[in-house]
Amino acid sequence: MARIVSGATVLIFKNLSIVLLGVGLAFAAWLASADEAQPPGAAYVLEIKGGIGPATSDYLIRGLERAAEEGAAVVVLKIDTPGGLDAATRDINQAILASPVPVIGWVSPEGARAASAGTYILYACHLAAMAPATSLGAATPVSLTGAGPGDGAEKNKGPDREAEPEGEGDDAESNGPASGTAMQRKVLNDAVAYIQSLAELRGRNAEFAEAAVREASTLTATEAHAQGVVEILASDLAGLLAQADGRVVRVNELDHTLSTAGAAVVVIEPDWRSRLLSVITDPSVAYLLLLVGLYGLVFEGYSPGAIVPGVVGAIALLLALYALQVLPVNYVGVLLIVLGVALMTAELVAPSFGALGIGGLIALMAGSLLLFDTGVPGFGVPGRLVFGVGMASGLVFLGILYLALRARNRPVSTGVGELVGHRAQVVSGFPGVGRVHIRGEIWQAVSDDALHAGQSVEVVGIDGLILRVAPALDGDPQTR
Repeated sequence: MARIVSGATVLIFKNLSIVLLGVGLAFAAWLASADEAQPPGAAYVLEIKGGIGPATSDYLIRGLERAAEEGAAVVVLKIDTPGGLDAATRDINQAILASPVPVIGWVSPEGARAASAGTYILYACHLAAMAPATSLGAATPVSLTGAGPGDGAEKNKGPDREAEPEGEGDDAESNGPASGTAMQRKVLNDAVAYIQSLAELRGRNAEFAEAAVREASTLTATEAHAQGVVEILASDLAGLLAQADGRVVRVNELDHTLSTAGAAVVVIEPDWRSRLLSVITDPSVAYLLLLVGLYGLVFEGYSPGAIVPGVVGAIALLLALYALQVLPVNYVGVLLIVLGVALMTAELVAPSFGALGIGGLIALMAGSLLLFDTGVPGFGVPGRLVFGVGMASGLVFLGILYLALRARNRPVSTGVGELVGHRAQVVSGFPGVGRVHIRGEIWQAVSDDALHAGQSVEVVGIDGLILRVAPALDGDPQTR
């Protein structure tokens, strides 16, 4: 009884120690998080670098939400972009317009640009600033898919159009609504109205905004400041915050006076989620994931139970489908890629002297070229990658076809047919029907030659389950 009580006491103390340890660790984590909390009134810095896509919008939207939750005084949006996708640009602008924290758009560092989508975002910010030797503009809509007007592919357009507003994206190179097709005029006028509405909201130069869309006009930092496109010229962050201090901006229908001089700076880096999304939604990665997924499932179908190709292929295909869902793609290109892989697979199942294989390779290459528009910076599949994939697929296809043909020409190595060419030893009979001993078995055999028991013969054919034999050339008795 005493042992039971003692054991129970020890067990209770052990459990209590574990609970106390857990509470202590939780308290320490809480203290650490409290220590890491940012001071109120800090300036939060977010960065747009490179093409604007789903990963960029996710990072910026969550960064603006964090800044609002932690009581930031201002958010500085550091911009250096050639443009990007329409949906992502619209999402970013909507988040800026709805942000309770003032947002300063700053084209930086020196040599940076806010082209196309970057111009729309800069116009949406509460304050606009540029560093020396920077530029903005060139916001004319450009089709991301390369499809002609009226093809029903409006969803695939981007405001690079490089990153133009939603609904834009046909090759609207016209200088006004009076020229071009109806779709081009529609796209162009929609882009003009969108950027002019942002200019009116922020009290900026609406004439340049229209020229940036209609004529792809651009301005340097000095010109933009002189023409009222941006309010501040600043070469560094401290100078930007000092010049922004005391300015009054309109935030959610209320006047807000900025207090930014000497504010603590908090740089928000993309977390693992944003970085993963950035990798997956890269057009080249999405393209490779699609091919890996298709080939993985094909290999699993040829070798059921291999497991690894099927698992890898399924995961890669799902990731590729997600990326293609958020990226503007030409689905004709997707279908051509799938058709190409299917035709090359069919060639291995039902050889057509290369017709199916060559057709599949052509479909794969054509689909790869049509999948994305390489004219949009950061959102196209490089031609060298497409050529490399085509060459690799062609070489693999030819290699597999060569191995299949070589295997077909080899002698049968399993089953009854494998006995042809092997030696046997006569047991009895012949000429006519007799019996031979081969590989530990007694088989019926026929021969037109007079054979004697113990003589070595060679199997020259098979009729059903009867062997046709002839005397071995060397005459030496051998049993197989």
